[in-house]
Amino acid sequence: MPKHIGIIGNSFEGAALCYRTICLEASRVYGYYDHPEITMHTYEPERYFAHVYSGDWEGVALVLADSAKKLAACGANFAICPDNTNHRCWKITEQHSPIPLISIVEVVGNEINKMGFNKVGLLGTRFTMSGPFYPEILNPKGIEVVAPDPEDQTMIHDIIFQELIFGISDCTSREKYVEVIRKFREQGCGGVILGCTEIPLLITERDSPLPILDSTRLLAKAALQYALKD
Repeated sequence: MPKHIGIIGNSFEGAALCYRTICLEASRVYGYYDHPEITMHTYEPERYFAHVYSGDWEGVALVLADSAKKLAACGANFAICPDNTNHRCWKITEQHSPIPLISIVEVVGNEINKMGFNKVGLLGTRFTMSGPFYPEILNPKGIEVVAPDPEDQTMIHDIIFQELIFGISDCTSREKYVEVIRKFREQGCGGVILGCTEIPLLITERDSPLPILDSTRLLAKAALQYALKD
């Protein structure tokens, strides 16, 4: 019997894309319109952001862990969080969670190894691009992580919070992101991590000068695989 999947939501666009991907991928395994049991819990975003903007990552972790507890009470066997920024405190979250948690960064790292890249660019919120958690996990796997320059980081972050989290996909913003990816290519990167769950709504393989690592969809597929394990 498949395991019950829990989703710790934050931004509604990212959580919805992750949920939708699980269901679509499952239909290819099970057949028409079937998938494992799924429960999602989302606190009001301000509960996260109040801690994020004050730099209180332990506070963020405790909010995430509270979501995991609610999911466990609903019968979830494990949980994922389709939000890269929240993985800055993932190790603390795991310590307080009553159920296993799958790390989006570990999932992305495993995919990079499969693709054979040893250097990749990273797009995401400012907290993700300037944070240590992607290099901490990917460097031991032999993967160098390249972040955009500070000016580009500000632009990327602002587009996420002013457009993407509200479902706005603007052609001008897409070209700005593509230009940053071109810079990654010039720096010798083999691929680019879409390290914010909303970025896949703006950038696809067709748009990108480099192969993309869609963290949202990779996490959803990993969750489905885990749910189907004996």
